[in-house]
Parts: sequence; structure tokens; C-alpha cells
Amino acid sequence: MITSISATKLFTGRDWLKEVVIAFENGKIISIDKEGYDPNNAMPLVIPTLIDLQIYGAENKLLSEFPKADTIEKIYQYSVAGGAAYFQPTIASQSHEIILKAIDAVKAYKASGGKGCMGLHIEGPWINVVKKGAHQADIIHSPTYQEVEEIIQYGDGNIGMITIAPEVVDQNIINLIQENNIVISAGHTNATYSLANSFLDNGINVATHLYNAMSGLQHRAPGMVGALFNHPTASCSLVADGYHVDFAAIKIAKKIMGDRLFCITDAVTTTNTGLYQHALVGDKYESKGVLSGSALTQLKSVKNLVENVGIELGEAIKMCSLYPAKIMQQNEILGTIEMGGKADLLCLSADLSIIKMILA
Repeated sequence: MITSISATKLFTGRDWLKEVVIAFENGKIISIDKEGYDPNNAMPLVIPTLIDLQIYGAENKLLSEFPKADTIEKIYQYSVAGGAAYFQPTIASQSHEIILKAIDAVKAYKASGGKGCMGLHIEGPWINVVKKGAHQADIIHSPTYQEVEEIIQYGDGNIGMITIAPEVVDQNIINLIQENNIVISAGHTNATYSLANSFLDNGINVATHLYNAMSGLQHRAPGMVGALFNHPTASCSLVADGYHVDFAAIKIAKKIMGDRLFCITDAVTTTNTGLYQHALVGDKYESKGVLSGSALTQLKSVKNLVENVGIELGEAIKMCSLYPAKIMQQNEILGTIEMGGKADLLCLSADLSIIKMILA
């Protein structure tokens, strides 16, 4: 059965179109045309559904504390409510046992028909303790080949991304991760400018949350931030809530990095048990008075980029859809609306409030 929807404005993920009809059948887009446009029933704005590559929990359940399929379902519902149809449930530095349980949770979620999960994002514990941020210092360590091999084999294709500090991980382990089609993101790293460039030039093309938990840009020590700014191809995620990174600093980074900068929510939830405890303070999370997590959704990221950074709306949408999709390169998750692609559509009002989401 063919279904269609009229859009006053459509952003395809690459281009703006006006007064068009998107027709789809069996979850696939079969036409985008002006013929049949209905102005009386048109959606003000239709864009690709958004993508979040780093989110820790929702509804008082962190995945690292409650590694169950139900937690991932809560994360999915939170993501969808904030415009993201695809997401990577994430755990901060944890024990080997918890990592395996988180993998079990992803497997169970998918086996039960759960939607949108692009795989587990393992952030740490193979990071630099000097740049640990809110991660638990006593868990952080350099991994053995056997340790990583066991996790990858157990993951069996259910791990999407691993954040490491490259300077604390042997090259043969880095090779092992990449050979298994897992994206390595450099994060929680104290690498010098020179060392950072050596990793970015040799296969690690992504970094985790620009400015946060990485060696900063100084005039005599440009660090990881400087390496990312100057590199021709390396991308980096960013938390666009105005707390993790000042909006002026986002504007500077965007001018330099262009399409190499993309957004994650880095969102946590209220918790009072386990290693990582967070309390909502205003519209951010704190732990013992220290900033510990975001309360973002990806649609809020888009709004912040437009309203507080001055980024054009289409480009802001790309930073939360097309660019994350390019990082992961997973079949049919394109961050675009195009012929033959999945009919994953986010219908918005003129003020960027969600009217409805259509999923293939």
C-alpha cells in the first residue's frame, strides 16, 4: 500500500525542497514530487529522523547499572521523543563483567524486536586516567589483546563503537578492533599534537566529545583539539548543551571543522546507585556538584545550534543525522530522505516541535 505525506518544506539531508509529496511503500521512499501536494494537510517541515551515537540511559535507568533490554527500550523511547530514531546505548568505563552484560542486553533487545539500536558504544575503560572526566579511575587500564578479543568475539557484531585513548592501547589491539568493523573513537585522551596526528593519519578517523576530556588547544601545545582542528578528514562529536561546551567555542569549532563536526546527546538520567550517580539540576546533570551529564535530546541539539550558535537549520540537521550516519556506515541508516531509502521521517512544526515521526 502506497502512503504519502505533503511537506511545505522538506530537507532531504542534503537539499531544501518546497511544497512536495513524499510517497512510500513497504517502508521505502518511491517518489518525491510536487504533483498532488495538499497545502491544507501539509506538514510544515519534514526532515530525516535524527541519530544519536552516545546516550547512557533514560527514565532513571543507566545501561551500565541496569544492563537489560528494558533499559535499552527506555533509551529508545527517550531518543524517539527527542527526534532520534537511531541510537547507540553507551556505557562509561566498567568492569569486564558489566561490558559483557551490556552486550547481552543489546542482543536481547534486538532479539525481542527492539528498534533503532545501532550497536553498543563502549566508552572506556581503555582510556587515559589523566583525562578520565567522570569515569572511575580504579577501573581505567590499558587492555590486553586477550581481553579485547574476548569482548569482540562475545559481541558478535553487536558493538558499534569503542572510545579509547589511543596512547594507552597497543597498535595490534587497535588493528583487531578495526578488523572487526567496529568504529574506534579517540577520547579521554591526553595525546600531544604530534601523537594525536599520528593516530588520526593512520585509521582512527573519529574522536569523542570535542574539548571535553582531551588535551586542549594551547599556543605552545596544540594537543588533541588542535590536531582535530587542523586535520583534513578526522571527525569529532560534540555535546551542544552550552554546559559541556560554551556556544562560542562551538561556533569556533564549526568554522574550522565544517562537516567534520557532529552532535551526540551524551545524555544520562537521574540515578542514586552504582558507580555513576547523577542528579538533574536545571537542564543538566551533576554529581556531587560537578557537571556529570547532559539532559539533551538530538532535536534540542538542533535547536541550540540554530538559536545559540547561528548555524543554518539544514546544516544543524546534518550534524544530528547525515554526519553521524556517515561515521557509522551502516546499511540503510543514511541520515537522508531519498529515493529507495527508508521512509524514516520527522515531521516538525515551524518552531521545530515534533508533530509526528514516521518510521519504516
